[in-house]
Amino acid sequence: MARLTRNLAPPRLFPEPPRIEFRAQRTYCKKCHKHLKALKTRTRKIITLHIGAFEAYESLVFCQTCNTIHGSRQLRRLVPPSSNFGYDIIVYVGKALFLRHRNGAEIVAELAAKNVPISQSEVYVLGRRFIIMLARAHRQCADRIKQAMVCNGGYILHLDGTCEGTGPVLMTGLDSITNIVLGNVKLPSEKAEEIVPFLENINKQFGRPIALVHDMGRGILNAVQTVFKDVPDFICHFHFLRDLGNDFLGQQYDIIRKRLRSHGLTSKLRCHAQCFKKIIDEHPEVTDLFHGAIQGDKIPPGSLEQIPALNAYTLIQWALDAKNQGGGYGFPFDRPHLDFAKRLRAVAQHLERLADINLSGEWRDNKPYHKILAHLSKLADDKKLQSAITQMEKKIALFDQLRVAMRIAPEHGAKGLNDDANGESMQSIEERVQHFHKTKLRAHPKYAMHDAYQAFAAQLEKYWEKLFADPIEVETPEGNVLIQPQRTNNILERFFRDFKRGQRRKTGSQRINRTLRTMIADTPIVKNLDNPQYMGILLDGEARLEDLFAKMDAAEIREEFKTAHQNPEKIPPALKSMIQDRNCPEILAKLVAKTAENQKSNRILRP
Repeated sequence: MARLTRNLAPPRLFPEPPRIEFRAQRTYCKKCHKHLKALKTRTRKIITLHIGAFEAYESLVFCQTCNTIHGSRQLRRLVPPSSNFGYDIIVYVGKALFLRHRNGAEIVAELAAKNVPISQSEVYVLGRRFIIMLARAHRQCADRIKQAMVCNGGYILHLDGTCEGTGPVLMTGLDSITNIVLGNVKLPSEKAEEIVPFLENINKQFGRPIALVHDMGRGILNAVQTVFKDVPDFICHFHFLRDLGNDFLGQQYDIIRKRLRSHGLTSKLRCHAQCFKKIIDEHPEVTDLFHGAIQGDKIPPGSLEQIPALNAYTLIQWALDAKNQGGGYGFPFDRPHLDFAKRLRAVAQHLERLADINLSGEWRDNKPYHKILAHLSKLADDKKLQSAITQMEKKIALFDQLRVAMRIAPEHGAKGLNDDANGESMQSIEERVQHFHKTKLRAHPKYAMHDAYQAFAAQLEKYWEKLFADPIEVETPEGNVLIQPQRTNNILERFFRDFKRGQRRKTGSQRINRTLRTMIADTPIVKNLDNPQYMGILLDGEARLEDLFAKMDAAEIREEFKTAHQNPEKIPPALKSMIQDRNCPEILAKLVAKTAENQKSNRILRP
């Protein structure tokens, strides 16, 4: 069976490119209905997945009246005009790049095994063509998407954007009921005037949403108010609580982070841990004895000399592991630097006790303890650090009470940012938050004395109406139903997180600002290909994406492809060398001054 399979593979079946003839099926002109005459036969090198490379001999016919030329419809369904690669390869490359996140070299190797020779540069060209075709197909089926959402009673528009550094903002609009990405746009910033045209386009294509969910960005808030003035508008609970915590806890957390960095304890502790690890590796049996001793509550006499090094190494690793703690939510829900500082303080307290205990009777055996204590003792003397820890712990106690009341980012949750927090009625959540606001926040002893506590309450009161949404009654073909908007924007957070993870996997770089600058704005639409309902709407009776793409107007695709290559954010190559020159301003000033002087001389000399 293995031998049969190998012999039926395209490289074995077609070791040399075969010749395949294609004839025009049309005999009468579509425009003037005259009989068509034979024109010529042209040869094209075509590459498809099911054959590989082959020579296509296409017989062309033409109309003597209107000079219209007709080719083979069968060949047109296989490959776009003026292209060597078939639609099946375009779809394969597109899915490999944007769904499986393979890079150019990996795709070249995969296609080579399928008897398809291709270069990496051609892979990326076909990837862009795939996005352009998919985006065009998406726009063409907008009415069908709208009809499907009407059957659900409407759509709930979730809005969010992602950016990195000085790169553009990639903004996406998604319906949380069908999980369909409706539109994307690249913006220079998240200002309202930039977002408004994007929202107007969504409104034009899909109608008014029944509700909106987004973060607390001022630009989004103003843009939504401009375009969807009377639409129920809600703020994501996770974003709200995160921004509230950043403002409330951020000052003390910054102090803790900066003070820890000034002490440089992480690198020092890791250096000591490497030294202790060498001692442990020389006596591997001691580790097993020590682990068993913890269970038996007694250390065997034969391993006492190595115990201090083993203890010190274990405590260092325990302290460093604080940076890995948390639920995967990020600050302010996870506070790794605070946890690290508290663990260092606990390690110092335990080492002071251990340093006075001589297991073997020799004080020199406790040197590992003293080496670490020499560094950690400075923490206890850092009054600014200790004060920030104390203040932050008091604030955290209040912040976590609101976190529990809102049932957001549970402290011991296992789902992290994948937790949609939709398992409870909005009424009960609102009642708990009201109770917290009245009995915990307003009644807090420091409320009247500290601006931070008053700002905490003011923020909660300001956005109260946008936080707690009652179920929305909508009309559907089956009758009226109640729809509860999701109270988090996690659906888009996960979308962008997967997008960034895929780009990093593909490029090998942590930074994606260059990707955001060069990518086509409609690229996130590929996420819809994992949605069975969307695929049914998109294909509209066609069996495959390849068949859908083959029906598109080739000239219009070429125009869109040219437009997509005109990246306004790309710096012209001729200017790049000038920008990299340190004396760029001086060079430009001299050039303008010299030009002005020449112009003046020409005017004088001109009769």
